[in-house]
Amino acid sequence: MSQSFSLTDSHSLGDLQVYLARASRVEDGSVRLISAAGVLAVYTAILYPRGLLDSSPTVLALRTFALSEPVELDVVVPIRSLLDRVARLHTAAKTRGDEADAPVKIAVPLQVSTVTWAGISPPKGGWQAQGQTDAARLESAARAGIDEVASVIPTGTGEQIVQRVRSEVWGRPIDGLEHIPAGAGFAAFSLGFLAGDEPVQLFETGPWTRLTTSRGHILVRRKAWTLKG
Repeated sequence: MSQSFSLTDSHSLGDLQVYLARASRVEDGSVRLISAAGVLAVYTAILYPRGLLDSSPTVLALRTFALSEPVELDVVVPIRSLLDRVARLHTAAKTRGDEADAPVKIAVPLQVSTVTWAGISPPKGGWQAQGQTDAARLESAARAGIDEVASVIPTGTGEQIVQRVRSEVWGRPIDGLEHIPAGAGFAAFSLGFLAGDEPVQLFETGPWTRLTTSRGHILVRRKAWTLKG
């Protein structure tokens, strides 16, 4: 398996840096890198259950990047380690004045093997279109949830209470969007995936729902009781 990958240009490097920086502010954990057919899929976990009694929805974010050459890759690495490498490369490229369309090689950080969400793999195909919604609906749900979490959780609150509140707030369905939790809106808003008036396309396959814009994808694993019979 490869120990590095090469993005096609410095613009892609900058996009990856922004994505990782935003994701690390939401959940400073790990990132999963999967490469296939010359495309790098970068998954981050925004919300996921932290134990048997945790009812948090599983909400993953996905950005894809073209590679200058195909490599075999499926690893989970610390998001902070990858972000540091990407940021250094981006700064060095701007300092040197490198050609914008020159490939950029990135070494893969040391892997981690204790990340529970990384074992949950959304399907690559079989997605069925389910219409669309507007970005404002998702942003409204995200802002309302952020305000509620901030008002309910005082400074110094224990981690278990914080997680319980977040699970309750982000697990609620968005008004008008059956079976899509507010956490999906939080993820799309926090990562900058909502693009003004651009509609958000909705897709489903099995227990998964996908929210897609030109800026990225949010993947939600629905609870078993929400599935159609």
